[in-house]
Amino acid sequence: MGGVTASDEVLAKEFSTHRTHLIGVAYRLTSAVTDAEDAVQEAWLRLSGLDEEKRAQIRDLRGWLTTVVGRICLDRLRSAVERRERYVGPWLPEPIVTPFGTPPSDDPLETVVRDEQVRMAAMVVLDNLTPEQRVAFVLHDAFSVPFAEIAGILGVSEAAARQHASRGRRAVADADPPTLADLAEQSAMLEKLLTAITTGDLKGVVALLHPEVVLVGDSDGKARTSRHRMVGADKVSRFILGLIEQYGVHRIAHGVPALVNGELGLAIPHVEAEDGLREVDRRVTMFELRDGRIWRIYDMCNPDKLMHLDR
Repeated sequence: MGGVTASDEVLAKEFSTHRTHLIGVAYRLTSAVTDAEDAVQEAWLRLSGLDEEKRAQIRDLRGWLTTVVGRICLDRLRSAVERRERYVGPWLPEPIVTPFGTPPSDDPLETVVRDEQVRMAAMVVLDNLTPEQRVAFVLHDAFSVPFAEIAGILGVSEAAARQHASRGRRAVADADPPTLADLAEQSAMLEKLLTAITTGDLKGVVALLHPEVVLVGDSDGKARTSRHRMVGADKVSRFILGLIEQYGVHRIAHGVPALVNGELGLAIPHVEAEDGLREVDRRVTMFELRDGRIWRIYDMCNPDKLMHLDR
């Protein structure tokens, strides 16, 4: 058996320069960190499995790898449709959780979430597209992949690929997510919310919530959260304070501020039941602001979507 050649080492080094880009592509396409990393690894295996002659035919390695990752992710998206139909409660993208208040690093995930287009509001919209719309829209509009290549990935005509992208683009425009608030504003709002919650100030919590606030819990029935979208400041505030009574303020306080897809949230660890208080399921909860108030609360506690945090 042949060993690793100098050519293989050069190829591996060149591939590594594209890894962060490819993770970004795959995450935008799948909404899952593990799927994104697996897709990138599979792309590497396909590249390294080529003989020297076929490698030499690749004129634009970044473009070639982007297309390969697109094909892999399309297969994963199509296979996920049935899984989502069986899902218990709302489905949210798998969060990318990165440190808050520390200098940025060159970790690929930290780099990916610097792009505003992977904030949770944007990813939620992408999750509602068909696999074909998502691949066409993301690859063309975000990564400038030509429609001729996208048509090849989807197995359709170039005109059909353009149509898929157009429908995805229209859905994104119609979603109209709020302008991203700066971290100082997010931090001040989170501090106010926690103060109101810990003092049991119902009116104070309501005042911080947008009249059209929506709370979305993602658990797949494997942890405790709302199984239905909850709408309205009064209903959401009462739900939050009811949870505090069940779990205990001091135990929720174990949560630490963290960036969730680039926006401020709380990473709350698992806490065992005690003294009549319920067990706290591990979760990541994040908040989006609109017009100076909390507009969306995403409560992500499906353990399958938090496994990558252990690393």
